[in-house]
Amino acid sequence: MKPPNTKKDPENLTDLGFLSGANRAYLESMYQETAGHGVNDGAAQPVADQAQQWRSVFSSLPDIVPTGTSPSESGSRAWFENAAQKQASVQKLIMAFRSLGHLLADVDPIGVMPRGDADEIQHEQYDLGDQDLDTVFDVGDMADGGRKTLREILAFLQQVYCGPIGYEIRYLTNIKQRTWLMQQAESAPIRKPLPAAQRIELLDRLTAAEGLEKYLHTKYVGQKRFSLEGGDALIPMLSELIQQFGAQGVKEVVIGMAHRGRLNVLVNILGKAPKDLFSEFEGDYETEDADTNTGDVKYHQGASSDIQTAGGIVHVALSFNPSHLEIIGPVVEGSVRARQERRGDSARKQVIPIIIHGDAAFAGQGVVMETLNMANTRGFSTGGTVHIIINNQIGFTTNTLDARSTLYCTEVAKLVQAPIFHVNGDHADAVNYATRLALEYRMKFGGDVVLDLVCYRRHGHNEADEPAITQPIMYGKIRKHKTPRQIYAEKLIGQGVIDAAQAQRMIQQYRDRLDEGQVVAGQVINPNKALMTLDWKPYMGDDWREPVDTRVGHDRLIRLAQTLSKFPRDFVAHKRVQAILEERVAMAKGDVGMDWGCAELLAYATLLEQDYQVRLSGQDAGRGTFSHRHATLHDQSQARTHIPLQYVTNSHSDFLVINSLLSEEAVLGFEFGYSTTEPRTLVIWEAQFGDFVNGAQVVIDQFISSGQAKWTRICSLVLFLPHGMEGQGPEHSSARLERFLQLCAEHNMQVCVPTTPAQMFHMLRRQMLRSFRRPLIVMTPKSLLRHKLAVSAASDLADGKFYPVLGEIDALNNRKVKKLVICSGKVYYDILQQRRLEKQAGKQKNVAIIRLEQVHPFPVRELRAEIEKYAQAESVVWCQEEPKNQGCWYQISYYLGKVINQRQTLDYVGREGSPSPAVGYYKLHVKQQQHIVDAALDCG
Repeated sequence: MKPPNTKKDPENLTDLGFLSGANRAYLESMYQETAGHGVNDGAAQPVADQAQQWRSVFSSLPDIVPTGTSPSESGSRAWFENAAQKQASVQKLIMAFRSLGHLLADVDPIGVMPRGDADEIQHEQYDLGDQDLDTVFDVGDMADGGRKTLREILAFLQQVYCGPIGYEIRYLTNIKQRTWLMQQAESAPIRKPLPAAQRIELLDRLTAAEGLEKYLHTKYVGQKRFSLEGGDALIPMLSELIQQFGAQGVKEVVIGMAHRGRLNVLVNILGKAPKDLFSEFEGDYETEDADTNTGDVKYHQGASSDIQTAGGIVHVALSFNPSHLEIIGPVVEGSVRARQERRGDSARKQVIPIIIHGDAAFAGQGVVMETLNMANTRGFSTGGTVHIIINNQIGFTTNTLDARSTLYCTEVAKLVQAPIFHVNGDHADAVNYATRLALEYRMKFGGDVVLDLVCYRRHGHNEADEPAITQPIMYGKIRKHKTPRQIYAEKLIGQGVIDAAQAQRMIQQYRDRLDEGQVVAGQVINPNKALMTLDWKPYMGDDWREPVDTRVGHDRLIRLAQTLSKFPRDFVAHKRVQAILEERVAMAKGDVGMDWGCAELLAYATLLEQDYQVRLSGQDAGRGTFSHRHATLHDQSQARTHIPLQYVTNSHSDFLVINSLLSEEAVLGFEFGYSTTEPRTLVIWEAQFGDFVNGAQVVIDQFISSGQAKWTRICSLVLFLPHGMEGQGPEHSSARLERFLQLCAEHNMQVCVPTTPAQMFHMLRRQMLRSFRRPLIVMTPKSLLRHKLAVSAASDLADGKFYPVLGEIDALNNRKVKKLVICSGKVYYDILQQRRLEKQAGKQKNVAIIRLEQVHPFPVRELRAEIEKYAQAESVVWCQEEPKNQGCWYQISYYLGKVINQRQTLDYVGREGSPSPAVGYYKLHVKQQQHIVDAALDCG
């Protein structure tokens, strides 16, 4: 073997590309082979002579041979080792930049962002000194491979990873995603300049963003608008996303965002007419009923429009939202999932969610984590969300040191392996590049991605706030800082793309259009006239008593029960479950009393046959918390399931039952969003126990109870909340019925406490078949699921309906009844059983029992009709097992007073007031329950 050719170009003497770490073992073996056998041009050569020839070669490379190494066999080996170590150090340095370059990235316009430890991305940390800067190394897979000097490598890495975009991508465990992102970031030329026309368009969008804010600031001095100023780049970012999504075949985009910049998005992206916005600033409103349609403040309003893109029209919707931070996220996800399923978009590439966050809220609100955790689950995935953070680097008056424990506000996104791009909001071209990269990643890999738009807030939390009181240093810098539009305009002027006069004309032209009240958003087609709208007129009824036939023929019930009891021949069902399924066929035939599980599933099956869809989610929805439903069957011999309800129609997607993640707030928000988007789907969320709904109180207060009044959003979402005092302690006893009733007004919700399976059946069917669509809150049973008296006959399903009030079921002489007991829920059966026992013992009680099955809207007419049957009754009591300050009493006593006659007295029977929903000792519970029953039946 020949020694290396030393008569090359002198520059090649420092070319160590062939000494990559992968070649080290080969080089060492090559030397040993040469030294041991001595081969030169096929002729034998003494070993000593061969070794001497190699030594002379090494001695001719004095700049590379380590200091103090002689041209000997041991010296050449040391030279190889040193060179290999240098090459390995370069590879480590490249990986350090890829992993930690964001710590040195120029992403903060005002220079206040905390920075992490960047020592690992200094070449000196890898035993690479200035003497190595002109040495050529193999760059591995960086920038498509090849060889560069260390100086060139450092310059390239700093340009890619330490410029205006900070990439956090190395933590991704999917090598395809990670490699693709690095290839995009490292492709030459880095961030290729946009054509002049696109850069002018970008400036136009920045001009619009700034122009609207300045216009409002001068016209409506001191009014809250939650200005976007400082984060102006959001407008070109959103515009670019919509245009590029359209180019990739996207048909709909749903946006969720809080206050900051919302007015700007409404006007400059969705095409809201400025004159309409100005009317809202001036306090004007138009509504036929200001008591029912209360409206909302201007920075909570939503809108929709159709936007022309190169790939066709994209329908863009901005969701209405309340002030509660980040809660709009899961609502948007639910709406997107409904739209995807309506389109049959199984690839999830036709409808895209964009959620815009604040930095403090993204780090601080737990619902963010809950929503992210849904991203890749079967029942809640939307195929990837584009998250945009308007990173003002402050939350109201709280700085980042107090707002979070992490370096960045984005850490929670790593939960779902979302790549994160921190981008300087003053670098418009970089913002555009990062936006396109995020979009391409979402469409290629179907995963969440985060755009951290690092910017600042030019004014206080709102325009009436003085920020310098608490952040004097930050706002000292902001006052001196040029706006994003100024910075970009000066850049384009300096590059000769435009001149100063043209930049000034853009400002004046935008202001003139505002003065004229013109729509200023480009490419908007007929704002608020959506091409992909759904006709909601059939679902806008306002009469809860609207007649509707919920009966189902007996033969049909039997056929459906048989379908629901079937499973594949090779499917091994649990013996207990198989027995339940067989018994349900007998229930449908009328051979045995029908239980709750059977009636509920038959309700779903009948709706599916009538071209409705059903979506049921909850933490144990498939089987049911109390092992009563068994909508999902589990094979005992292998890991597979069977869902009989998916075989009622030809489309398995018509019915979805899913065990949700252990979340209440995000999941319930998702289901609300789904329900407000798809009126022909019966959407149900079931709490594991009724009080679990406490964790979703924000959704109840801000959306379910008030969404129609504030935003005219129609919703038919159903909540199943297991409720009842059964001696199991303070938790899991009460679904907090009183809280829902406190929120009830103007028929905004329905609250029902059904006591029979047939009532459940007809109530669920009524929810879909009526044009009256309101949220339905159901206090569902626990022990009643298997109570021997809480059953129905098949004929009750075939011939009945839902009764808001159920009258006496035992044979009584109405004229002898002295006392009426009105109650709801499980306590009814306690009273009924006790009365029957006393009758058997010869202690006839002249007490009639009436059940209030629907508490709101309160059935005044129906309850009065039942009370009038007992003209001789002198006493009427409301009996409940909940403490007096809870349950129904305080919320319905007014209505009860209206329905009794003047001769009758109205009293309360139940537990005394308590700060706890129930006692913790079972024997005490039994004692209290017995006392309630005795008091209810006492005619003394």
